[in-house]
Amino acid sequence: MKRNQSLLVTGLIAVMISSAFAVNSVFPASAATRKPTADRPAGTRTSQSAQTTQPSRQEADLSSLSSKKIGWGQGRNFDELNRPRDAVTSQEKYGELGGLFIGLPEGDGSENRKIYLTFDEGYENGYTAKILDTLKEKKVRAVFFITGDYARREGALVRRMIDEGQVVGNHTWRHYSMPEKSLETCREEIGLLHDYVAENFGYEMTVLRPPKGEFSEQTLALAKQMGYRTCLWSFAYKDWDANSPGDTTQSLKRLNERLHCGAVYLLHAVSSTNAAILGDFIDFARSQGYEFVTP
Repeated sequence: MKRNQSLLVTGLIAVMISSAFAVNSVFPASAATRKPTADRPAGTRTSQSAQTTQPSRQEADLSSLSSKKIGWGQGRNFDELNRPRDAVTSQEKYGELGGLFIGLPEGDGSENRKIYLTFDEGYENGYTAKILDTLKEKKVRAVFFITGDYARREGALVRRMIDEGQVVGNHTWRHYSMPEKSLETCREEIGLLHDYVAENFGYEMTVLRPPKGEFSEQTLALAKQMGYRTCLWSFAYKDWDANSPGDTTQSLKRLNERLHCGAVYLLHAVSSTNAAILGDFIDFARSQGYEFVTP
């Protein structure tokens, strides 16, 4: 009798152990108890799209999005708030894909009296240091979009931008028109510069400006998957011709007259005029109640 009871107990224990093993096989340990994965290499970007039954455009497969090239310019048609209508429409249309054309009012509908100040750095013309001096004096942060060539040639200026708290943006490695290239090439163009800056300056870029302002739905979504926000603009003027810098009085008047809520200003650092009028523009914008912010 005692022997039969012992065998019965042994059998029950075996069943319990087997059941526990089966449960653990079906329901693995929770995320909180799993060993964390190793950190990804510097510059590696991954998509973190939420799981939904009907993915939105930014979560969709890139091949399902349009590859049609869109050449950006803010246009000359303005609304009652002095905002370019094209910028407002494009923000509403492409904002979910990571595009920044203009800052729109926040949830309470209040005015977005903020300005994004950005500079394109295709090459160095001797004025970036003066621009940085002004930004430091005025305590303003801006975005400087650099290319691979600029990063390699102008390391001291890039280091100064970073050390002084400015934002360094990705203008791609070779300045190709992104919609004219394959998605693989676009990924490489963004990734090469991202990794170079991360490895040589210890800095992680998160803002992209597509060369020539040309983009597609696919390139917007690709950049977002890589951890980037694509920054276009709602104000720009002909300031990139270093041989024709323009009159300082007229240029400053143009910058001041086009002030609007959520403005994204594109200026070129090759312009002696921009370097000369920057401080006055900052002072005027602040006198009108505007705050300078970065993406």
